[in-house]
This record gives sequence, structure tokens and C-alpha cells, in this order.
Amino acid sequence: MKKIVISIQDNSLLISYKHNQIIREDLMNTNIISNEEIVFSDDYLKENINIVLPFFYELCEMNKIDTLVFQSNSLALFLLPYFRKVKIVSIKIKKQETFLYEVYEEILRFGTVKFLDVFTIPNYMFELLDKNGINVTTHSEVFYISPFMEDNHLTIYSNMYYKKDISIFNELTNEDKDDFNTFLRVNRKLRYIKIMKFNINDIKFIFEILNKYKYKYVFIEIYDNITNNQDILKLKELNKKYKHKHIEVGLRYSEEYISANLMKQVNINTLKLSSILLISMVFLIFGYSLYENYLSLTVVNNITDKVNEVIEKSNNNDPIDIVEGYNFANRPIVNKYIASLLQINQDVVGYIKVNNTAVDYPVVKSTDNNFYLKKNLYGEDDRNGWIYMDYRNSDKYLSDNTIIYGHNMYYSGVMFGTLHKVMYYNWYSKPENQIIQFDTMYESMKWQIFSIYTISNTTDYLRVNFETDEEKQAYLDQEVKRNRVKIDTSVSVKDKILTLSTCSGDTERLVIHAKLIEDKKEETTEEPSEENIQKEETN
Repeated sequence: MKKIVISIQDNSLLISYKHNQIIREDLMNTNIISNEEIVFSDDYLKENINIVLPFFYELCEMNKIDTLVFQSNSLALFLLPYFRKVKIVSIKIKKQETFLYEVYEEILRFGTVKFLDVFTIPNYMFELLDKNGINVTTHSEVFYISPFMEDNHLTIYSNMYYKKDISIFNELTNEDKDDFNTFLRVNRKLRYIKIMKFNINDIKFIFEILNKYKYKYVFIEIYDNITNNQDILKLKELNKKYKHKHIEVGLRYSEEYISANLMKQVNINTLKLSSILLISMVFLIFGYSLYENYLSLTVVNNITDKVNEVIEKSNNNDPIDIVEGYNFANRPIVNKYIASLLQINQDVVGYIKVNNTAVDYPVVKSTDNNFYLKKNLYGEDDRNGWIYMDYRNSDKYLSDNTIIYGHNMYYSGVMFGTLHKVMYYNWYSKPENQIIQFDTMYESMKWQIFSIYTISNTTDYLRVNFETDEEKQAYLDQEVKRNRVKIDTSVSVKDKILTLSTCSGDTERLVIHAKLIEDKKEETTEEPSEENIQKEETN
């Protein structure tokens, strides 16, 4: 238990630890307030956050506090969340230590901080702070960069974010480990780590920190010669432990080491056993994949059977169950079969069908683009996910560009797993295949494809609305230019657009753009106002 002292000086709160003092008994479960200072135990703050938050707010309001002065990074990290409702303009950290990225993340949540006063700060963070309008004052002219950051040229934020491979030339120091931890918090692309100096504790640390931040598909390659069999066994244990996390370590021996050592250890029986195990593993993996695909297909087929059953009842003019609390637009329901699916899930907004593929599903929409990545139509956990509309789109009025996503479950063929067929000449050369049916409850619509392509991960094609015709024309020119199949369909700024997006391998997206060519909605050309759309979406 630690004793935290808070005092007021002008418009600032000074917050520090008091060490080497006996904590009074009455501080074990409460706090002490006097004219000179306010004293809390850290345990009291943790256990009584609902009491302390309004107290701090009132304290700051009464004394017009706009500056927080912390003794150290660790104290700032602990107490900053307690002041988020206070309009803090300036934050100072007195201890002579390097400013932490974790503290920066907490400061950013305020949205009001304009000034930061610290001893020293990593170079890459100047870019971040400047981008967020925060002025920095430091008191050290020497900016220490750990060997890890310097060796990998990680002195600016953008390099840290996009870095796909890194090298570690020496055993990790404590500063290296701190910076490696910060790097993984920022980075989103890492796939390969090269280690030139082997240390089993460093390897364990790297595995643990990769797992902490949920990295996947990272390969760690060791270039140092390892002669200790115990170290080899430990590496195998790490591979086994983290295999399901898709993190793996491997060895690359030098030619000198191979000629001097490795060949002496080769045993024909070991090679035979390894071959048998390898073949067995291949069959096991293949069999497991088949079984997983069978389960995926079974789950989706059961759901679609239920969907067809509900739709069939609606086609037979059976009454549609009225969904309590559901907000229908003030428009006639054209497609009763879609409205009937609200009995299954109130997130249903439409239905999509792509000719001569297995794409024939209800479309759902959530409040974000993450929920249906791993949830099926029933909202249950499912690695197949479901077909869903971008949360920014309106299901009641068409945006400039309606975007629909789905997983590419290539082996089972469910969701967008058969959408790759659109790249084949035998598919796109048939006119009937170039027409996509996408309906909502209020409209029946046909869409004609004008562009199909694959592209490295980017988000520039995921525009929903455009401020001007010039913006939309530039967007359409870009997507037509990207087209990789022979389709001669013109498109203009007056056209409504439908975009289908799915994965194509690990690093690319398969994208299909189509324009609205037939709209069976009620005869009107009047565009709904932005105010009405927002009102419908809010209700």
C-alpha cells in the first residue's frame, strides 16, 4: 500500500507518493483531508472510484484547476483516469525519466490537454503530440534512443506503425524491452523478427509480449548457433505453447555450423521418424480442415434452411409477426419476405444474391463493422461471421455508396467464399452474371457490375457519401481504372453504387462495384433530406 498526497498550488494539483513513512491505520480504509493536503492510500482510490471521481471533479471546479503535476510516469498512469471529466489543459511530470507511450494514450482521452512538460521524450512521439495539438516542453537536450529503436529506424511514428520486419542484434536491455513493448502497442503490420544474438529469456519475453497484444502470424528466426540441447527443447516448448496463437520460432544455421556440428547429429532413424510424423501431421491437418469446413457448412445450411422457412411463410401471405419496438420507415414495405426475417434478427436490413455463386443471404447491419465479423445471423459466436452492411450506410435510404462485407470462407464456400469466381472469364463474360440482386424492405433493386479488382489493404474505396459531384467523379474514375476484367459498363455521378468487399489472401481485398440500374421502389425522385435520414437512424 502506498500513500498518495495531493496539494493545491494556484491552479495546479500537485500529486506525489510519500515513501518511508508509516501509513496510519485510518488510511487503510479511508482518506484524510486537511487545509494543507489531501491524503489517500492507493488501495482506497482503487476500491472507491465511484466516491472519489465526483470529489476530484468538485475539488477542481472549486479551485479552477487546469494543470496536473505528477511526481512520475507511474503515478500519472494510475491517476489520470480519475480526472477525465475535468477540463485539464496542462500536464507536468517532474521525475527525470523518459515519457511513456501509455501515459500519452491516457492524456489523449481528455481531448483538452494542450501543454505537456516532461524531462525527455522519444523522438517518434513528437509527431504524435504535434498531430494532436499538444505542445511539449522538455528539460533534457539528449534524447536517448534504445539500441532496438535505433537499429530498426523507429524514430518516427509512421515507421513504427507500418514496420513489417525487425532485427534484434544484441541481448535486450531493460530500455530495449520497454521500447519493444511500446513498438508492439503502436504497430499493426509485424510479421517477421530476426534475432542475431540468442538468449532464451529474450525469446520468452518476445513470445509473451506478442501474445499480450494478440499478434498472429509472426515468425521469429534465430541466426545464432545454438549448441545447448536444453535451449533447443525450450524453443520447441515455446513453439508448441504458442502454435495455436500462430506465433512460431525457427533456426537458421550457418554453413560452418552445419558442416562442423549438424551433420554429426543426423540419425537415419530420426529422419525416418520425422518423415512419418510429418506425413501424419499433413493428413491430420488436412482431415481437421475438412471437418472444420463441414461444420461451417452445416451451421450455415441450418441457418439458411430456417431463413427459407420464414420466407416461405411470408410468401404464403401468413401474417408477419410485428416486432415490438422496431422502427419501420414511413414507407410501404415492398419486400415482405425481408421484413419477415426480423423475427430471426432485428438487425436484418436486406437480402443479396450474386448469380452463379453461393452468395444468397440476408444482410444485417450493426452499430459498428466488427460485430458480425465473428457472429452469425442469430448473433452467436461463429468464425464464418455473416454478410453485413457498413454501419455508416442507411438501410432506409440509399447512400451514394452502399458497402457490404463478408468473410472469404474459400474452402467451405459459405459467405463470400465463392465470390472469387467473378475474376474468371467464364463467369464475368455472361451478361446475367453481371447483375447483382440486392433488396431492402422498401426497395427491390438490380445492380450492374462496372469494376472488379483485387488490391492491397486500403480503405480509399470505402467511401459512403460524397460532398460534391467532383469528389464522386474522382472516386468513380479511380474504381473504373482499377477494373481488371473486361466489362464495358459506364457509370456517372448520378448513379447509386453498391460495393462488395472481402479478403483475397492475407494482404489483399477482392472488390466489386456495381451501379443501380433498376429500382422498383415507389415512383418518386425526391431525395430524403439529411435531417430525415438522421431522424430515422436515431429512432
